[in-house]
Amino acid sequence: MKSAKIHLETLGCPLCMQKIEAAVKKLDGIDKESVEAIYHTSIIKLKFDEGKISLGDIEGTINSMGFEVNKSQIT
Repeated sequence: MKSAKIHLETLGCPLCMQKIEAAVKKLDGIDKESVEAIYHTSIIKLKFDEGKISLGDIEGTINSMGFEVNKSQIT
């Protein structure tokens, strides 16, 4: 498992962050218990299995929802 931190555009409401968190948790290869969405900093922390999903795939899911990923990093 790899750990990642995804920095999003500044979000205007907590509901948006909840929607993103729920969508990420549904992805195959995500450690659902590790997903932590931090509203006041617009950051999502998570662990994922690189054999099943890439960081780019996770970013793509978020972008397809209409939210912008500013940067991400494997930590």
